[in-house]
Amino acid sequence: MHAKASPSNEESAEYTVSEATRLVKAALEKSVPALWIVGEISNFARPRSGHLYMTLKDSGSQLTAVMWRNGAQRLRFEIKDGLEVRAFGRITVYEPRGQYQIILEQIEPKGVGALELAFRQLHERLQQEGLFDDAHKKPIPFLPRAIGIVTSPTGAAIEDMLNVIHTRYPAAHVKIHPVRVQGEGAAVEIAAAIRDFNRRGDIDVMIVGRGGGSLEDLWAFNEEVVARAIFDSAIPIISAVGHEIDISISDLVADVRALTPTDAGQKVVPVYDELIDTLRAHAEDMRRVLRNALESARQRLKMIGTRRVLADPLGPLLQQAQRLDELGTRSLNALRRVAGHSRQRVEACTRMLRRPDTLLREERDRLARLQAALTVGAGARTTEALGRIRIAEGKLKMLNPLAVLARGYSVTTDAKTGKALTDAAAVRP
Repeated sequence: MHAKASPSNEESAEYTVSEATRLVKAALEKSVPALWIVGEISNFARPRSGHLYMTLKDSGSQLTAVMWRNGAQRLRFEIKDGLEVRAFGRITVYEPRGQYQIILEQIEPKGVGALELAFRQLHERLQQEGLFDDAHKKPIPFLPRAIGIVTSPTGAAIEDMLNVIHTRYPAAHVKIHPVRVQGEGAAVEIAAAIRDFNRRGDIDVMIVGRGGGSLEDLWAFNEEVVARAIFDSAIPIISAVGHEIDISISDLVADVRALTPTDAGQKVVPVYDELIDTLRAHAEDMRRVLRNALESARQRLKMIGTRRVLADPLGPLLQQAQRLDELGTRSLNALRRVAGHSRQRVEACTRMLRRPDTLLREERDRLARLQAALTVGAGARTTEALGRIRIAEGKLKMLNPLAVLARGYSVTTDAKTGKALTDAAAVRP
């Protein structure tokens, strides 16, 4: 038999559930140090409080995790289900449910840096919205009246841009809007400066950028707030961030991407001396065109001067006057002829009106002649028609089969069939 162990006085002490939970929590927090945990995110939630709630899991287990709002605001990338991460925090117990969990202080995507993942996520989202499309790109003015620059006032980038701009075009008017270009809050300052230049409306083109640095140093130009400000700008923007190999979100949204701040200075203004040379060349071209046009006009004038119409300008006019006289004479003669004919017709009508009895007598005679001709013609037509009728009647009588019977002939038929007999052999005496 085995003796049943009895609890000691210490073991028999009584605890409430809350007290026991606090004991476990204290022991757990004391014995388990802060640690990195690798797992896949699931059941992710972000309520209005701004805190992040999720579950970290692997193939064999899962662990509830929480990140408070202050830590969540520092995350560069978006948390979503299915993302594999490295998370750093402290194990504790959530007393109301007696459930252990980890309070996270840092989260990093596994296999890729947090900033790189954030860049990919924002790039994909903005590309789907069309912020990178060429259809939204505005042209850079050839010779801007004023140039706005959004950058740090103390960096090497502003010195490079100003040197290049004033070397290329000494008369260029530049306005600088100083901002921080890295660190917390830099993106908000850059976006505010872009919007401020748009409200003022006193520049024709804007350069936004900074010199080279690490991905962390350049990160302000990968923030969504800066991308939105560049896209919404009514003023054309040249993005000049870092070196040639550095590509930022602002480069993709801007109207023109400069490889470096120096390149931005070269893109924003032409070279003054080259511009003057171009203007002089155009002026010479214009003079040459004018000389050619003048010489061509002189030759045409000389050729026109040799024409007969200029040697005797009144000749054609006199010819036309003579032609006009001829037409006038012909028209007058024609009118006279028409008037003569009309006069003759009037006189004839007048004579006829003066002799109505004669006209009536002539018409009666004409009517009598027509009646006599009609009587003679009708009689002849009637006699001719009667002759044709008699001839037709004679032919009809000759062809009538009844006339043959009338002359003593008969038609003999078979008593049985009623058919006519045509052969004498077909009958018997």
